[in-house]
Amino acid sequence: MAESTDMASLEESFRKFAIYGDTKATGQEMNGKNWAKLCKDCKVTDGKGVTSTDVDIVFSKVKGKTARVINYEEFKKALEELAPKRFKDKSKEEAYESICQLVAGKEPTNVGVTKAKAVGAVERLTDTSKYTGSHKERFDESGKGKGKSGRENIVDNSGYVSAYKHAGTYDAKVKK
Repeated sequence: MAESTDMASLEESFRKFAIYGDTKATGQEMNGKNWAKLCKDCKVTDGKGVTSTDVDIVFSKVKGKTARVINYEEFKKALEELAPKRFKDKSKEEAYESICQLVAGKEPTNVGVTKAKAVGAVERLTDTSKYTGSHKERFDESGKGKGKSGRENIVDNSGYVSAYKHAGTYDAKVKK
């Protein structure tokens, strides 16, 4: 039906959305959540002609009766179902072509992901240049942690008390 749209990029978009958020996904099948994300990210849903409810209904219609996922062929059928609703002024073929162009080449976005931000007390408490005492020893000059060597007390097994000024002189005295 849609010859001019690059079908390879449409299939590539299908695979990228199919594996989004699922470490075990192979990219061969897409679940309903990822189908809804695809429709939202690619602007297939416009809030008027195509709503999230329409997207869910079409997904239920094209998948198998007991299936929970759709394959690439069912995905194309779902786009065919949504095309006339999204592009009311175009013929069925032109509408399908247009909806394929919306989806082709797109990939999932991470919109609304919260980033950690150190402000106020957190910034002050995590500034390693202000650390004192034994905590200061845990970091090098650049503020990078030394790891286990910075946390561990290294035992001196020389037999002398720490800071003894004649440490290491016993052997010299005994040999005389």
